Amino acid sequence: MHKHLFMLIATLLLMIGGAQAQTWTADNGNGTFTNPLFYDEFSDPDILRVGDDYYLAGTTMHAVPGLVILHSKDLVNWENISYCFDRFDFPEERFSLKNHNEIYGQGVWAPCIRYANGQFYVYTNVNGKGLQCYTSKDVKGPWEHHNMQGNIYDLGVLFDDEGKVYAIHGYGTVKCTELKPDMSGPIESTERVIIPEGNGVGEGHHMYKIDGMYYLISTDYRPNGRTLCSRSKSIWGPYETRVITADETYGYHATSLTQVPRGTKYRIGEDGTKFGLGPLDKDATAATNAHQGGIVQATDGTWWALFMMDFHSIGRTVCLMPMTWKDGWPMVGFEGNFGRAPRTWFKPGTKQGALVSGQQPTEKPHGPYVRSENFDGKTLGRVWQWNHNPEEKMWSLKGGRLRLNTMPAEQLMWARNTLTQRVIGPTSITTVEVNAKGLKDGDVCGLGNINVPCSWIGLVKEGKTLTLRCFEQLTNDTIDIPVTLTNNKIWLRSNGDYDHDQAQYAYSTDGVNFQTMGRMMPLSYQLISFQGSRHALFAFNVKGKNGGYAEFDNFTVEEPSADRSANIPYGKTFRIINKATGKPAVCDPHGLLYDTRPNDQSQRTQFQLIDRGHGKVSLKCLDGRYIKVYGEGLAGDVRFTTNEQDAEVFLWQDFLNHDFMLYSLRNHRYIGKSPTTGSPYSMDYAGPDPARRNGSVLQWEEVQ
Repeated sequence: MHKHLFMLIATLLLMIGGAQAQTWTADNGNGTFTNPLFYDEFSDPDILRVGDDYYLAGTTMHAVPGLVILHSKDLVNWENISYCFDRFDFPEERFSLKNHNEIYGQGVWAPCIRYANGQFYVYTNVNGKGLQCYTSKDVKGPWEHHNMQGNIYDLGVLFDDEGKVYAIHGYGTVKCTELKPDMSGPIESTERVIIPEGNGVGEGHHMYKIDGMYYLISTDYRPNGRTLCSRSKSIWGPYETRVITADETYGYHATSLTQVPRGTKYRIGEDGTKFGLGPLDKDATAATNAHQGGIVQATDGTWWALFMMDFHSIGRTVCLMPMTWKDGWPMVGFEGNFGRAPRTWFKPGTKQGALVSGQQPTEKPHGPYVRSENFDGKTLGRVWQWNHNPEEKMWSLKGGRLRLNTMPAEQLMWARNTLTQRVIGPTSITTVEVNAKGLKDGDVCGLGNINVPCSWIGLVKEGKTLTLRCFEQLTNDTIDIPVTLTNNKIWLRSNGDYDHDQAQYAYSTDGVNFQTMGRMMPLSYQLISFQGSRHALFAFNVKGKNGGYAEFDNFTVEEPSADRSANIPYGKTFRIINKATGKPAVCDPHGLLYDTRPNDQSQRTQFQLIDRGHGKVSLKCLDGRYIKVYGEGLAGDVRFTTNEQDAEVFLWQDFLNHDFMLYSLRNHRYIGKSPTTGSPYSMDYAGPDPARRNGSVLQWEEVQ
């Protein structure tokens, strides 16, 4: 989305007022879903089904409450129902961000959720503390913590026959260690190598026993990301290995990685650090493609992978990918295009989007969190997480507001009691009301982005003077504006365009009229905190003392792109522009679908959709012909018919902002045209490339 269009949407939202906007859900409401499942960060997913219920556990790093668990009835709509702990119960200062000790990007890594012996088990590594396990008979808790120690991380756990419990772990050299059934630790001298180095196997293990065979799902990053399956008749091997998915980026390239100069005092940098943004290769798959996660058999017997994928500065989120068993291997996708999966597909439990006769939907479309918060309750909403362990006596919910008492910190990343939540994409506008009445000399408070580098907009109290400040750590740029507040209130805002890795701050003194402050900032991903951008409500004191307090109210998140009901151009006349060439498609008189000059507005470049239900469509050219694919779908096989009943049926793939693809339900490939060979359109594309310029990603342009 271009900057001007994004700001226009922001202005329109101001006119709407305080109404709660629709939130992103993968459920399209027509029997299909569109990835990602969530448009906010959810790393290292592990999936579990117990009866008719699905549970998803994910990494939470340094944030608390930690070890998040989501619940679903249909694998598409999810709800946050639990965290395994409220705070880290380790005494070291680094877990509480004290005295310049921190665990950014550490803490909880890659959990494994299992159900056995009438209870739930969630395993995870906590850096420097070893293997941890949390158990509960009720997935909503309370959870009991077992410190198992042992150097085991990114593990897969299998409860095997005869009470045996195995942990699979290691990178390259894959090991199996037997665990004590009481979760007191690993059994000594049981660790064995089951897959030696040299087999191209990575980490992030998920172990399953299916029909007597052991299946290990893992992910490798060298030289780029791909997900593998290793199988054996014995837990101890030998294993044979195959790639089950690779290069599925859904047309998303990596974002720039933050570069912290060598010799910087702290991993997270300091104010004054000359950060850099790394080189960006939009054509490279790198490790951003769908990878690392679990697989599950749905209640209807179908199989699914839930793998994470990098979505720009959002961070890592989850994609739901259909699977097909082929010769005893669980392959992502379908025959004819194994390894790739459609971005839009039919929901589990349906037949091409249609419910089985007499069946009712198990879930209404909804997002996993309620993101807006008025702080009127006695507890914080589940979406909120503290940046490290909070100091409980220094915050409160009081009088319908969140109160943060200030503690010493020289900058945002060292500020304790910072309350965070994930940003939501692809675009969102976040606003919070701040009351400055309780601020004292040296206090700083406001709305920020917890990332490396960080940024914020907020108030600075120096003596009796109040200043509005916008700070960007990437450039060490500080903008100050003198401000006079009515009733001590100011409204702070972040306008985020996360698909394009940029955001800009704004403010208002009346809650209605907003002015931007600072530039449209570039956003990055980074391997320091291993998280994407996070909104932060903060208050700290830069003069080395406990100061006063700041109060926050009416935190709102608006999502202009969440309503996708008009993304498919039903009832419209439109041209189809190939993203790789910039040229419109034309129904050539010779009988081929080809391209033409950009200014060609003739009837043969104009199309309409025939709605086949549940996201399925056929294409009609305005000259009366319908697109039909012949033979194997090779170049020149995309031709026409005058009989509507013979028209090809595609599943529309929504890539947002008028970008789309046409997916064949016949050969599970996409229509496309090479930007270099000169060949006409074919239906033999495996999928999009990261930069969306291999000829398979199209854009529709309405004809007025």
